[in-house]
Amino acid sequence: MAPETNKSKQDTGHRLADYGELTHDLIEIAERSQELVNRFLTRKRAEGGFQVPDPEHVSNLFGELVQALLRDPKALVQAQLGFYRQMSDLWFNQMQRMMGADLPPLIEARPGDRRFKDDAWRDEFVFDYIKQSYLLTAEWVQRMIAETDGLDAHKREQIRFYARQYVEAMAPTNFALTNPQVIREAQASNGESLLRGLRNLLLDLEKGDGELLIKTTPDAAFKVGRDLATTPGKVIFQNDLMQLIQYAPSTAEVFERPLLIVPPWINKFYILDLKPRNSFIGWAVAQGFTVFVISWVNPEPEMAGKSFEDYMVEGPLAALDVIEQATAVEEHTIIGYCLGGTLTACLLAYMAAKGDRRIKAATFFTAMTDFEEAGELAVFIDDVQLDQLEDHMRQRGYLEARHMQRVFSMMRANDLIWSFVVHNYLLGREPMAFDLLHWNSDSTRMPAMMHSFYLRKMYQQNLLAMPGGLTMGDVPIDLGTIETPAYFLSTREDHIAPWRATYRGSRRFGRRVRFVLGGSGHIAGVINPASSSKYGYWLGDRDADDPEAWLDDAEHHEGSWWPDWAEWLGSQSGPRVAARIPGDGPLKPLENAPGSYVLKRSDTA
Repeated sequence: MAPETNKSKQDTGHRLADYGELTHDLIEIAERSQELVNRFLTRKRAEGGFQVPDPEHVSNLFGELVQALLRDPKALVQAQLGFYRQMSDLWFNQMQRMMGADLPPLIEARPGDRRFKDDAWRDEFVFDYIKQSYLLTAEWVQRMIAETDGLDAHKREQIRFYARQYVEAMAPTNFALTNPQVIREAQASNGESLLRGLRNLLLDLEKGDGELLIKTTPDAAFKVGRDLATTPGKVIFQNDLMQLIQYAPSTAEVFERPLLIVPPWINKFYILDLKPRNSFIGWAVAQGFTVFVISWVNPEPEMAGKSFEDYMVEGPLAALDVIEQATAVEEHTIIGYCLGGTLTACLLAYMAAKGDRRIKAATFFTAMTDFEEAGELAVFIDDVQLDQLEDHMRQRGYLEARHMQRVFSMMRANDLIWSFVVHNYLLGREPMAFDLLHWNSDSTRMPAMMHSFYLRKMYQQNLLAMPGGLTMGDVPIDLGTIETPAYFLSTREDHIAPWRATYRGSRRFGRRVRFVLGGSGHIAGVINPASSSKYGYWLGDRDADDPEAWLDDAEHHEGSWWPDWAEWLGSQSGPRVAARIPGDGPLKPLENAPGSYVLKRSDTA
């Protein structure tokens, strides 16, 4: 029986030999594709054609680049001649290598570029030539943009960003006929891999009503509350904007001062409570901290008028009052992550103006408080784009999650877009189960008023960095009034909150902070468990305004920064007391952690 079973498996792996079945499949695909086009056009008409990025805006930017190039035709001709020389040198180099010459390649992929890891890109003449030709072209495009006169700095950065999107999209790895791994897979499966990939593509398009929503992890691989966000706890309070979770202790004694975590509301809080092995919340509980976390609601249209000030008052300010009731302790510590950290900075300045000294120590994870060097997100900040965004939000009441998700994916397109295009559609495979990517796809909406304020007042005008530039609750916000001991954690490869910007923001506080620079990026550099030996971190004592001067004198440490933080916060958290059980105080639990707010997924289509 075994040989027949094996033969059967081989036969099903060569379905394209059955031309009748192939014809049926192609007809079905054509019909589904037409339906998708109709659904996409219907939805776009309903949305007024709003899109991030706006194609017309991008086209206008490249029109300005063309005009700038034509103003100096001599420089343009020289640039083109230089490109032709490079291509001629590449061809000559490859011909010599074919005849046996041992010559190094003219250009190599950058370290960490995983697109060209297949041996064929190095060992086979044709693929090596395609690779080097592409790399030389990509380098030339970016160099030409950098050297073209007549562009202001912001537009040059926008053009550079969108040119990179085009260049990365055109990589030979993204096309079936120029990717050696895809060709081998198609040959081995008699084309079945390409048909599977086409079906995967259609499923993702159907999920997005004609807009491509790339699946980055299997739909059923994770469930919040079952596989993720499993640290035991109770929801002890809720209002329109948030649920407050108190976690059950795992030690007999805990530090006296409770710890409140304020996560961003762009994504869900459980980035800090993924699988148990890399749960920051679970680990913090195990260190003896009484941990509370805010779980933000996923806003509906009726919340369009919720302001940044509302997020402060109904978020951490409300939570502090509840924590005091639950623990009978008036003094607290706090963590703000990303946008939650920006909110926490506003909160501390607000409380300082009010004479409220309840927060005795504050931690900031990759948090922006000075937006002068806001990184690549600034590409999307100008009057034209913000006007379009605000018009759209006025109609909807919020910004849909998929638009923010697309922006963040574009900032790391090779990792978050094109690698999955190759894996899912060209190789016809299912994505692997990865908890971080499940969280990444679980985005939330942004209320219209709050989001407009955040982008206009902070990203565009940088008013938070100016003493009294913002007012909340009739209180001028001045970071210089913050005297709370603070721990700033930034990460060296952060593309959302660039570390040099977060360093400069930390210098605006009224007292010197403990600044720590972790390895990796905005997420992996934070979620770097204490047991991990990856990345490392830098600590420095030099009192320097220049971040590079600080880094020059900083000492590198191996492993995770988590133990350093726990030691620092422990010294700010008072004596040990008997552990507190959620529900033992006057506030009775409403439901088990992770609560119901976190379970509501956005309509990402």
